[in-house]
Amino acid sequence: MATSDCAHYIELCNSPIKFEAISKVTNVFYDDANQQVFTVRSGGSMGVVVKGPNDKTSITFRMEDRGNVSSMKFSPDRKILAIQRSQKSVEFINFQDDQTTDTLEYSQTCKGRSTEIKGFVWTNVNEISFITGNGVEFYQVNPEKRSLKNLKSLSVSVVWYVWMSREDGGMLLLSSGQLANSLQPVYFLPGAMLKLPKFEVDLPTLPKQPKQPLMERDVTMAYIYGQLYIIVLRHQPRPGVTGAEVVLYQVPHQKEAPAKKTNMLRLEMSGRFAINVVDSLIVIHHQASKTSVIFDIQLDGESDGYVSNHYPVVSPLPIKPFKMYLPTLNIQLGQDKMEYNCELYSANWIVFQPDIVIDAKLGCLWSVELLLEPLVTMIPDKCRLIKFLLQRQKSKSVILQVCRQMLLPGRQSSLPIISKVMDMLNNGYKAYLEAEIVALASDSANQQELKKRVIIDQSDMYTNVFDEVFEDNEVMEIPYKFKVAVLIEYIRSLSQREIPVQHYLYELIINILVHNNCFYQLHQFLQYHVLSDSKPLACLMLSLESDYPPAHQLALDMLTRLATANEEIIEVLLSKNQLLPAIRFIRKAGITDTVSSRKFLEAAMNTNDGQLFFTVFKFFQQRNIRLRSSHVFHPGEHCDVYVKHFEELFGTDALMPMANTA
Repeated sequence: MATSDCAHYIELCNSPIKFEAISKVTNVFYDDANQQVFTVRSGGSMGVVVKGPNDKTSITFRMEDRGNVSSMKFSPDRKILAIQRSQKSVEFINFQDDQTTDTLEYSQTCKGRSTEIKGFVWTNVNEISFITGNGVEFYQVNPEKRSLKNLKSLSVSVVWYVWMSREDGGMLLLSSGQLANSLQPVYFLPGAMLKLPKFEVDLPTLPKQPKQPLMERDVTMAYIYGQLYIIVLRHQPRPGVTGAEVVLYQVPHQKEAPAKKTNMLRLEMSGRFAINVVDSLIVIHHQASKTSVIFDIQLDGESDGYVSNHYPVVSPLPIKPFKMYLPTLNIQLGQDKMEYNCELYSANWIVFQPDIVIDAKLGCLWSVELLLEPLVTMIPDKCRLIKFLLQRQKSKSVILQVCRQMLLPGRQSSLPIISKVMDMLNNGYKAYLEAEIVALASDSANQQELKKRVIIDQSDMYTNVFDEVFEDNEVMEIPYKFKVAVLIEYIRSLSQREIPVQHYLYELIINILVHNNCFYQLHQFLQYHVLSDSKPLACLMLSLESDYPPAHQLALDMLTRLATANEEIIEVLLSKNQLLPAIRFIRKAGITDTVSSRKFLEAAMNTNDGQLFFTVFKFFQQRNIRLRSSHVFHPGEHCDVYVKHFEELFGTDALMPMANTA
């Protein structure tokens, strides 16, 4: 991380959308629904250039100049262009394959002689709404017939409106009343316009001062943590409060319930503000101080039981400075581009939701982005920091970086803090595992939402934190007791949430204990099941027998408890030439009829103990008689070499059946 980045946690994207700047002959419009910038030269007769986030959303065309254009927007499928030139009607042009199919425009006039159109919004493919001073007119557009059909109308006095689109429609917020603080939400779905309960925005009352009306520029809508909020900037402070505030009204999922005030953001500054929402954080830009500040409503705030009051996550800081290269006409010097220091918080900036900043005079559109790494040093409380980072979409590497730092000498956190952080990580991990099961059985939308979550699983912690820190020779001064305590805490956290612990975590603990000759502690961990039974763990214990002989029996006891490791137990016993204990084990386990006689006879022959070979051979002879009424081994068992070896040792007569002596 560059040092210069440490003084900033907000930046504008490196690759802005560049367009022709506004001028006497060029108008600029922005459609936030389709994220498209329109530059219109001479009413369209000199060309209209549409630029979007990618080439597919960029179009160039011409249209007849029929007067000044006040607004223009494409339908969601970009097949119909709506243009408003007057307060009485909206014109339409059909498109196909991003080209005008003809120059013939058709139009729709609003209802009523005195009615004026304040604006329009596309609510769905082939569905559009006019917002007038008298309410909303909801139309269906038929491009083939070049006509519109009125689907529904809503009568309400409108001072101003705010619109927010979404894939299945959108939300329209209508302002009415003398102070414009009576807000009427209208929800749009394909073919439907639903009127939601009206509510009032409370305005501060100051002594001897009239209440100021609620302005359109101070109201916006955004989805924060998947929930729709109406965001109101309140400039006039309440008694006892310094500076402006931002009030959040949550729009409930239940259509019959009104929006309710849930959160208050304390700015403690006055002046001109602009609001963006980035990764569910509310970013507030302050022009006078040329700084921005972030709020996270998921972090704890001061609550009176109804409304939570929040302060900034960190102190206000300016947006990261940057330079741009703009075209120049200085051909004589051979320069076609000029380096330009962009003015931050310019008076020409216009902000759109959720994260757009436009400078129409410069001809640039940026998205606002969050820099996470600088925040690591700005939020000293590790639990608060991790809670904050877990809610961010691209924070995984930063979270792992924080976890590593918490274990390093000089930056080391206390074990209780580390334990709390692990619980937070594993709460998210457990919720993800549960949600994954639900998502697999449901629609793809849930699966897409699931992919946005930042999850730190066991593999992430082992590879990027524990193994990297504990196995690094440069940080070997970390006491082994601390290493073991941290790993045990992580295992405890997983186990409490019923998340199966992966064997490599146990292996790491064992390796640390063995490296430090802590065999007694290892023995206790196994004896009291601090380390859960598993086949890989048992195999690891078997490999430690030369350093710690009791490890052999501990491994066998573990395999026996598993009750699913019969083959492994037999292999261990045979490798140790413990054939009689192996035979007793298969009897006890009830698997005498299924084990391989060849495996036992080969192990017995390799011991060069004639008496032991005799006992094992006769045991399996008795099994043959019981299973097939014959002492002869089945050809498929491939035991001829062992029968021949028996004859060489004891003679042909000894092949005859006798009681098993095992």
